[in-house]
Amino acid sequence: MLALSALGWVLADDDRAQRLLTLTGLTPDILRDSLGDRAIHQAVLDFLCGHEPDLMAASEALGVDPSEIAMARERLNA
Repeated sequence: MLALSALGWVLADDDRAQRLLTLTGLTPDILRDSLGDRAIHQAVLDFLCGHEPDLMAASEALGVDPSEIAMARERLNA
């Protein structure tokens, strides 16, 4: 659930959304067709954890501690 909320936050900003697509190689079609896929969730959380300003902004917007996003990422990558 956290990954989907994070994805919504990322996609709410055009520049950030474009960076996600560029860095992950995902496309809008892949995102639409694969919202429930673990790999998509991993990519979103990896994206956030890879850029501290986005991680901090996302955690604030989502009302969670940044460590919760990092822990969710670790659980998905395990």
